[in-house]
Amino acid sequence: MSNSTERRQEIYDKIRQSSKQEYIISEMKRLGFWGEDNVDFDKVDRFFKKESELSKQLHDLLKKEKSVEDTEAFIAAKHIERKRISKEKQKETKEKRALERIEKAKRWQLLKNEDIIYLGEGYSHQLNDKNTATDLLKAQGLPVLESANDIAKAMKISLGELRFLAYSRKNSKTSHYKRFKVAKKSGGHRLISAPMPRLKKAQHYILEHILNKITMHPKAHGCVLEKSILSNALPHVNKDVVINQDLKNFFPSITYTRIKGVFKAMGYSEQVSILFALLCSEPKILDISLLGEHYFAQQGHRFLPQGSPCSPAITNIICKKMDYRLDGLGAKYGFTYSRYVDDITFSGDKNQFSKITALLKYSKKIVTSENFTLHPDKLRIMKRHQRQEVTGVVVNEKPNINKASLKRFRALIYQIEKDGIKGKTWNGGANVLAEIDGYANFIFQIDQEKGRGFKERVAKILAQHNYIEKHIVTYAKEKVVVATSSDAKPKDTFLKKLFSIFKK
Repeated sequence: MSNSTERRQEIYDKIRQSSKQEYIISEMKRLGFWGEDNVDFDKVDRFFKKESELSKQLHDLLKKEKSVEDTEAFIAAKHIERKRISKEKQKETKEKRALERIEKAKRWQLLKNEDIIYLGEGYSHQLNDKNTATDLLKAQGLPVLESANDIAKAMKISLGELRFLAYSRKNSKTSHYKRFKVAKKSGGHRLISAPMPRLKKAQHYILEHILNKITMHPKAHGCVLEKSILSNALPHVNKDVVINQDLKNFFPSITYTRIKGVFKAMGYSEQVSILFALLCSEPKILDISLLGEHYFAQQGHRFLPQGSPCSPAITNIICKKMDYRLDGLGAKYGFTYSRYVDDITFSGDKNQFSKITALLKYSKKIVTSENFTLHPDKLRIMKRHQRQEVTGVVVNEKPNINKASLKRFRALIYQIEKDGIKGKTWNGGANVLAEIDGYANFIFQIDQEKGRGFKERVAKILAQHNYIEKHIVTYAKEKVVVATSSDAKPKDTFLKKLFSIFKK
């Protein structure tokens, strides 16, 4: 019985594989009902195969027709088919996009390791421009830096750190500057932005290796090597009239675009100029505390910070053309010209009194055309019978200190020596030790004989309050003051005190 069932199943399987007719013919041929010579079996096979194909097609058409007649079933089937195709396509697209994201991330990481291609919104569209005027840089004795990598190597920092220092963030939890206010002599406060150590180091590189190598106008004295407020005052000593003018909002008026233009004019590429301009500028910052977190929110455009070591040198480069024009104007009318940062000074003799009006008129035009503004409330015209001052130095007969200020300073030093520093201030400053240290050095710079005694007394006060150890030694480590050599022989008591501290 089981053999009969298996035999029947075998027959059914063979019929399914071809057709009933084909199976019968093959069996009749196998059993010898027809001979090879009597029937063309190839032709018969082709006939039945064709018939089988046609039957199958007819069956499919009938099935399709039936499904079309059943509209709901047809739509359901089509929906299932579309859904299947859509899912397959979605899966394929998802896998493709995942691979693209991985490849993009790999390319981005590779670019980040090799180059800087983004530094914040508004500062990145020309970072791929590395065209450098090599011959122009060499002619000026400037280092040839063609890319971000060159800058990082020159500054001995990583590319990532350079990106971190230059990146312009709209909102950040980190600030590269420590901001504080200093009282102005004329009233109000001046905002000082002191760079943090890592940024300050980068700015010092720019100052020492690039900015200091540019020739400034000979009448520019502010923050120029071997020049000072004394050298600025000397040309105006013993004159019949001294005219002081002040540039309003001087540092904020020097924007990021102007700073970038300074480095472009030297011959540096767009990428290098953008990086240098970002390192040397800052935006106005609003301190915000939100949900226990502190943020620094950027407001407006970037500008030159007052407190950066690069800022005065950049102003001198930008003002170079203005200095030539104002110096030429002064010479035309018989006046001597000089500029110390944002203080402009003209001086002349009696013969020039009638020309003061013309000088003021055209100097204003020149300053305005150079994208600066004269402060309307800080024009001073001082004749010989008045106290004539140039950047704090009295110049009536010789460079001297204001007698009233000197008397007041002497009284303050006496009070501090007697009662200590509690409750004491100098010119409204918050740190009286820093203020008296600076003013003692100012006196020494103008008049060494008077200044030496003040410096010695101030040095004792600073040492008594550990100010020297906390501040002067820091400057020494930064090589602002170097006096640690065993061969050094300080000449005055103040330097001997510093020397003893450095040796420790």
